[in-house]
Amino acid sequence: MKRFTNLLIVAVLGGVISLGAFSLIQYKFAPIAGVPSFQVPAQLVSNTSVTASQLLPDFTEAANLTVHAVVHIKTEYAGRNSMSDNIFNFREFFGDRMPNEAQTPMMASGSGVIIARDGYIVTNNHVVQDASKIEVTLNDKRTYTASVIGTDPSTDLALVKIDENNLHFISYGNSDNVKIGEWVLAVGNPFNLTSTVTAGIVSAKARNINILGTQDGSAIESFIQTDAAVNRGNSGGALVNTRGELIGINAAIASGTGFYAGYSFAIPVNIVKKVVADMMEFGEVQRAFIGVSIQEVDSKLARDEGFKELRGVYIADVIENGSAQEAGIRKGDIIVSVDGLPVNSRSELLELIGQHRPGNKVDIVVTRDGKESAYKVKLRNKEGNTKVVKTEVQNVDAMLGASFSPAPSELMKKLAINHGIQVTALKDGILMKAGIRQGFIITEVDKKPVHTTADIKQALINKSGGVLIGGIYPNRTRAYYGFGM
Repeated sequence: MKRFTNLLIVAVLGGVISLGAFSLIQYKFAPIAGVPSFQVPAQLVSNTSVTASQLLPDFTEAANLTVHAVVHIKTEYAGRNSMSDNIFNFREFFGDRMPNEAQTPMMASGSGVIIARDGYIVTNNHVVQDASKIEVTLNDKRTYTASVIGTDPSTDLALVKIDENNLHFISYGNSDNVKIGEWVLAVGNPFNLTSTVTAGIVSAKARNINILGTQDGSAIESFIQTDAAVNRGNSGGALVNTRGELIGINAAIASGTGFYAGYSFAIPVNIVKKVVADMMEFGEVQRAFIGVSIQEVDSKLARDEGFKELRGVYIADVIENGSAQEAGIRKGDIIVSVDGLPVNSRSELLELIGQHRPGNKVDIVVTRDGKESAYKVKLRNKEGNTKVVKTEVQNVDAMLGASFSPAPSELMKKLAINHGIQVTALKDGILMKAGIRQGFIITEVDKKPVHTTADIKQALINKSGGVLIGGIYPNRTRAYYGFGM
């Protein structure tokens, strides 16, 4: 009985001590007002068999929605390409080009993204720039010759097209809604095998890495930075979110070797949408401008000008009779938002304005003397008006830089063709730059048969966008050449 009593006393004391310790822990670790407390997921409480992998994002659906819409692009160059003299400081991941030996065309490769069922494909400008031939291979191994619809060096984007329908395509997302830390998937087809996927997160937005460097200063560099692994040949591939929506076109990597080192950069899809729409409708990009010179607000500028906050973009000057001046914006104002979205860098401002055409109106909020004011600004083009900029062909002969004659009847019989115009001489012009050589017999332009020189000229007068010329050489080699107008 005495032994039982002792055990009972020990048990009671143990319970009291345990209860006291629990109460103390509850007190010590009770939630503090304004400080979020850690919450154990309900599924872990109800199901102890849940593993760590089940708490991570599932990319299988996003991958399934996108891999079939990413293509391999192989390009051929008749001579040295301008990009060989301007390799990106941050190493664009363009496929290696073969040495330019005599009579041996240069080869390169990259990736592209199908954005419409009828064969429109977005890629980087540096993937197809100056190419004499563009070959597209789908994820199911079907191969096509592509024509260039339009190119834009200022954003490093290009639009090409293949003659096919009912293709898999990737739907547009909204890059303005992309968050830092958000999971993303990079999809590319660098080796002409099948599309590959890698995962990562958004590391930063509105990155300016100074790789485009257009002569007129019109380059828009506001990249989405991600740590998803991408390498050479992925240039022009897709950056998608976990819903499988396109949020960017991969364009460059930061690497001293040209291989993945943790930083890659994609062109925001909201820029892509606008550029593609312009190319489809007008054949070239319609750039809009506010009409200001800008400077980022840093600590030195804030100290010199007496600013209380380090935010916004400082207006160093206002162009006479420009959009900003007309709206009432002055030199010394600080732009803090465009259409309700905050602006804290030159890159962010250029990205938001770059999504608009001349004639569009944007709501711009500026601070002046510490007070915010809102203005509605009607954007203009580089000419200072709101007209559509569209290149027209004035002199087809000078543009082509070639002489023609009817193909000899005996040669046509030998080649089993019944129409065509032969190139008898070449000088500096579009045809030479496209890679066409003397002796080539042009049989079609944009799939329309060519019987006379007039047929070629008629097909190119006031043409905008991509042109595809097809034909055959006297040695029976068939060839297609694409270029932009």
